[in-house]
Amino acid sequence: MALNASLCPCDSGHPYSSCCGRWHAGALHLRAPDAQTLMRSRYSAFVLDLTDYLRDTWYPATRPAHIEPNPPGLKWLGLSIKAHQLQDETHATVEFVARSRWQGKGERLHETSRFVLEDGRWFYVDGDIHDK
Repeated sequence: MALNASLCPCDSGHPYSSCCGRWHAGALHLRAPDAQTLMRSRYSAFVLDLTDYLRDTWYPATRPAHIEPNPPGLKWLGLSIKAHQLQDETHATVEFVARSRWQGKGERLHETSRFVLEDGRWFYVDGDIHDK
């Protein structure tokens, strides 16, 4: 089954093509309407190794010089959005848990990410990782 017809990696329950796929490419490319949607699309981009999309949606002042693709054998297992808060018209946070497995070991990333809206586009700025 083609990815466009399959369920989106972000665990929304919607087909990829009508969920994160529309932000990854096409007319709406890079124009997620809110921070939570951008967070979901970035998780899907991690799953699909879309490093250009990750770079393009990272705030320029905090963006790393290079984003490494997933190491061989890494499997993303799911995303859970815990909270989405709008601080004001141009700042938001999204708390999430992303699960993965690599080299037989399960990993859990629990982060509260900060986002900013600039020139009509949401960007990931940075985040605070919660202790396990």
